[in-house]
Amino acid sequence: MNMKPVKSRQKAADEYSLYIKRKWMALIFLATLLLVVILVSISVGSAGLPLPEILRALFGSGQAQSRIIVWNVRLPRIATGISVGFALAMAGCIMQNVLRNPLASPSTLGVAQGASFGAAAAIIYFGAGVQISTAAAATITVTSPYMVAFFAFMGGITSTVFILLLSRASGVTPASMILVGVALSAMFTGGTALMQYFADDMQVAAVVYWTFGNLGRAGWNETSLILFLSAAALVYFILNRMNYNVMESGTHTAKSLGVNVDLLILISMTVATLISSVAIAFVGTINFVGLIAPHIVRRFMGNDYRFLIPGSTIMGAVIVLCADIASRMVASPAILPIGALTSFLGAPLFVYMIIKKGKIAA
Repeated sequence: MNMKPVKSRQKAADEYSLYIKRKWMALIFLATLLLVVILVSISVGSAGLPLPEILRALFGSGQAQSRIIVWNVRLPRIATGISVGFALAMAGCIMQNVLRNPLASPSTLGVAQGASFGAAAAIIYFGAGVQISTAAAATITVTSPYMVAFFAFMGGITSTVFILLLSRASGVTPASMILVGVALSAMFTGGTALMQYFADDMQVAAVVYWTFGNLGRAGWNETSLILFLSAAALVYFILNRMNYNVMESGTHTAKSLGVNVDLLILISMTVATLISSVAIAFVGTINFVGLIAPHIVRRFMGNDYRFLIPGSTIMGAVIVLCADIASRMVASPAILPIGALTSFLGAPLFVYMIIKKGKIAA
């Protein structure tokens, strides 16, 4: 009896088991890292809290002031950061797959800029409303956040539809998609500037304040909506994880294996645009998270979307929370715009990836 095929199958099974264990260990590491970053984020602020006091406040004991700071100020901000990081990173991961472009993300395809344009239109022309306290400019608020979210989604989906139509045209390369995304970004930015030019001072102040990006702006209701949409999107993406794995081999291969490529691209891009646009609508523009997170995770988890999707989702939350920690520490007690910090982190990586992937994209 020939035992070589049996031994070969056993060796392959052992190697696959080790492969799966390593991926799960990587996910556990990311989850642990997120937990550590959450604890650090709770402790950072003008009122410094030691770890024992934080733990007591989390479990309902400790000083009353500490409980108020943890539960009413810092935890809502952290929950918003996690939900936004989930949405942006997940959207970037899926966009890179279905468009077969490693540079695709909400910020590079014009989705973020389109969402900003829609939000500005809602504030200036469609009655979203502005409320500005005379005590401090930091209390500028938009009185109809859900209307802003709707218009932000419409602006983001406009950019997505244009990209999808372009991707169907013959001879279109991945580099061309990014160039069109840059053009769309410039167009939406110019449109936003024109609207501000004809708006009054209060509306301009509200739009500018909105574009800064601020995790403290969203309340529990808005954060819950982002989390709900992100969770629903994650379920859909996980259910299609094997389809995304097949898509890595090309659309022709995916079609030959029975994947409805056109429908998968359409639904995936729509869902990715929805979650990223809603996240941007409630907290403002936060760039490059959707680009950075998937590529960091790919470095040690590869392109297996069974693990890349949840890994990118967790990494997005880690990046946003780390940027928020930096925004509160660099010029304390002032809080810097988190969108500016993520841009400083993402722009050099974007340039590096253009140089590295130039031969593939061209």
